[in-house]
Amino acid sequence: MRAGLILSILSATLSASPPAAAEVIAKDANGFTTRNTQVIAATPAQVWLALISPGKWWSDDHTWSGDAANMTLIPQGGGCFCETIPGTEDADTVQPSGSAKHMEVMQANPHKVLRMRGGLGPLQSEPAEGVLTITMQPDEGGTKVVFEYVVGGPMRFEIPVIALAVDGVLSQQLAGLKAYLESGGAT
Repeated sequence: MRAGLILSILSATLSASPPAAAEVIAKDANGFTTRNTQVIAATPAQVWLALISPGKWWSDDHTWSGDAANMTLIPQGGGCFCETIPGTEDADTVQPSGSAKHMEVMQANPHKVLRMRGGLGPLQSEPAEGVLTITMQPDEGGTKVVFEYVVGGPMRFEIPVIALAVDGVLSQQLAGLKAYLESGGAT
């Protein structure tokens, strides 16, 4: 039941995602690979600084707390791409703060590559493993940024469905990074 609801939400997100150079480049019974590419009108240094500040460009819709400002990333081996889930307090209830570890940094090479391991969104509840590699290269008009996410291992989702949904979500995140940088957010 929960998996069906999550897939319905992801499918709706996919249909609302902005267009980008995105595709599921491989899928089989064991997993999938997605690749999303954008040329962003910014230097690799500007892209890097924005990339490691996900709270400024990540979509609120793809957080556990509902607010991307709660997202942080420590750009070093073993660093955390994490989210704080604020607590609440009213006259009747105290809900303590929580947190979520979305991914762990495996490689941080400023202005060139950021590689992280973990399951994003509903993949977090699965034994599958994912590796997200984000590369940056100078390109005409700015920096070519590629998000490539390789996911493999057992999962309860239908691979063709979850692969398209994840691709749509990552496309939306890359579009958010581009919009943030090109609107002057990281000058």
